[in-house]
Amino acid sequence: MVAVACRVTIGVSRVDRVAMITLVRAPATLPPGQRVYAIGDIHGCDAQLANLHEIIAEDLARRPVDQPVLLHIGDYVDRGANTAGVLRRLLGGPPIQGMPVVNLLGNHDETMLNALSGDRPAATDWLFAGGRPALESYGVDPDSPRESWSETVPAEHLDFLRNLTLAHRAGGYFFVHAGIRPGVPLDRQAREDLLRMRQPFLYSEAMFGAVVVHGHTPVKDPVVRHNRIAIDTGAVFGGKMTCVVLEGETLGFLTADPVGEPVSIAHR
Repeated sequence: MVAVACRVTIGVSRVDRVAMITLVRAPATLPPGQRVYAIGDIHGCDAQLANLHEIIAEDLARRPVDQPVLLHIGDYVDRGANTAGVLRRLLGGPPIQGMPVVNLLGNHDETMLNALSGDRPAATDWLFAGGRPALESYGVDPDSPRESWSETVPAEHLDFLRNLTLAHRAGGYFFVHAGIRPGVPLDRQAREDLLRMRQPFLYSEAMFGAVVVHGHTPVKDPVVRHNRIAIDTGAVFGGKMTCVVLEGETLGFLTADPVGEPVSIAHR
C-alpha cells in the first residue's frame, strides 16, 4: 500500500490543503502507461465537480503518466442546483489540459432528453426525479407549458447529451452508468440494464468478464468487490464526489467535499 501526498488549491477561496491518495491492489489491471480517473454521479453539483477536476489535475502533475483518461460515469443533470453549469463546463473543452475525456450516458440524462423531445410521460417522470431544479438552472419555470421548455435549453447542451457513450472498456475494466445483467455477455447487454440496473447485479458474486465500474446507486463510501467498483457517493445528497484512480494493478480514490446545501435523500 502506497500513500502519495498532493497539495491542492481548492475553489475561489484558494484554500491550501494536502490531498492523500492511497494506492492498493485492484481487482483488475490496466496496460502499462494507462491511468483512468473515473468520476461518479454529478447531478448538477458544478462547484464540487470543478474542485474534483482541480484535485485530479494536481495528482496528474505530481504523478505523470503516458496515457491518462478522464471518465464521467453519467448523470450530469437533475436534483442539484446547476445542471446548466455542469454541461457548460464539460462543453468548454477538456477539463484537464491534454487529458482525453470519456462521457458516459446516465438514466437521468436520457430522461431529460426524452422530456425535452416532447415525450409527455418522460416529462412527468423527469419532474418527479429531479428535473425541476434542472429547468430552474436554465431560468425555466417548471410549471410553464412543457412544449416551451426546450426553447431555453441551448442546442449544444442537448447535442452533448445525445452524443454520450453507453459504455467504455479499458484493460480489465468495463465502465457503465448503472451496471450489467449477470449471465449476459458484455457486448450483448440491454441499454435499459446499462442505464438502470440495480438487482440482481449489486448482489451478484458472478464474474462478469471484466470488473464493472459504475455509479447510479448511492453509497456512503466507494465499494470495491472482486467483480465491481461503485463510485456514486451521493454528492448531491451531501456526500463527497468520488473519483476512482485506476493504474496497472492498483487503485486509489480522490474526493471533493460537498459544496452548498444537499438535496434530501428522500428525493433520490
